[in-house]
Amino acid sequence: MNPRQITAAALLQVERQGAYSNLTLEPFFARESPSPQDRAFASALFYGVLERQITLDWHLSHYSKTPIAKLDPLPRAALRLGALQLMFFPSVPPAAAVSQSVDLTRALGAPRAAGFVNGVLRQMARQGCAAPPPKDKLTALSVEYSVPAPLIQLWRKAYGHQNALQILQGSRGPAPVFVRVNTVHTTLPALRARLTQEGIPSQPVPGVPDALLLPDPGRVDAIPAFRDGLFHVQDISSQLCAAALDPRPGMDVLDLCAAPGGKTFTIAQRMANQGRILARDLHPHRLRLVEEGAARLGLTCIETAPGDAREFAPALAERFHRVLCDVVCSGFGTLRRKPEIRYKPLESIAGLPELQYGILATAARYLKPGGRLVYSTCTLNPAENEAVVERFLAEHPDFAPAAPPRTYINGQDGLDCDGFFTAPLQRREEVSP
Repeated sequence: MNPRQITAAALLQVERQGAYSNLTLEPFFARESPSPQDRAFASALFYGVLERQITLDWHLSHYSKTPIAKLDPLPRAALRLGALQLMFFPSVPPAAAVSQSVDLTRALGAPRAAGFVNGVLRQMARQGCAAPPPKDKLTALSVEYSVPAPLIQLWRKAYGHQNALQILQGSRGPAPVFVRVNTVHTTLPALRARLTQEGIPSQPVPGVPDALLLPDPGRVDAIPAFRDGLFHVQDISSQLCAAALDPRPGMDVLDLCAAPGGKTFTIAQRMANQGRILARDLHPHRLRLVEEGAARLGLTCIETAPGDAREFAPALAERFHRVLCDVVCSGFGTLRRKPEIRYKPLESIAGLPELQYGILATAARYLKPGGRLVYSTCTLNPAENEAVVERFLAEHPDFAPAAPPRTYINGQDGLDCDGFFTAPLQRREEVSP
């Protein structure tokens, strides 16, 4: 398969199976073994289409008599790939973008649609991809940033117009690669020196201790310092979430929704690998990622056990000084990493707050009196964030805020981070009558 065929197959898998983009491409690469150049081109095409789908469809709709949404998925994928190259890939000659998309349509098994794809893209190329802009401001924002109008309205109402614009501006990739120094086995200066020797530039992150930005790391798993367990990849917001938990050496800590383990590893490092961390997750196969990562990093204080975070485990009642409750969420803070999430209908997430509250209420029963719990999500949606915490505090008088809750928005306070929410909660030693 050539890069365009790999991309189309991956896009169809995301559309038909609801697969996560960050887990979709790699199996194709492993099977097809493209060159580094073809791999990079396929990745750019794949994420470009997912990230700009509304934008592409708006422009295509002005050259297609059939509504884009009503097309068969095969020619639709070819059209979107062709439009992406015409609009955003100046290195690809327009004639090549058109002809390769027509060839792709045939390769996908839709030869009868090849003429249609050719006609639409040739007309689009002749007219310089020009399309009249939307008349109303909300639709214009939706087309410009390829974010559905209802989600933009949610952000406007929750965070104000300027913050909503900032969220939109931060919703497009490529996402930066941040890493966390494995302080159990090295220091930030020593790791930077090692990375320099390996030809990997790095930059400290102001205000975030032991964090580094790798501007151009290539494949991180190929870096010798990574293989030697001297760092792990983790966004800044997740590192700050682990810091909000305030774990200390010798403590017993519970990470309820641990896989793939990034926050677990940071907690262990902040504990100097002293104490005990129980990492739980619903899926045993995902816990293997935690176990493999802990082994690579040389973190021996981490144990794993499968378990449903919604179901209370009596044997663990009041056993932990710290509990991290990083719940399943809509993921609206991670659009630049998982661009397909932006198209999730809001009605499809309506039941999440109830689920999140149930996990939080269960998590609270594992905390010792005087202990700290952090409720966190990687979404920007008050119904999943502040509303869940407010309900919890109203129904649990033995808990109080340990620090003000915080919503992280990309670009605020100089942080180039994913959207995130953290709420540190303290269990009182005694409850007043």
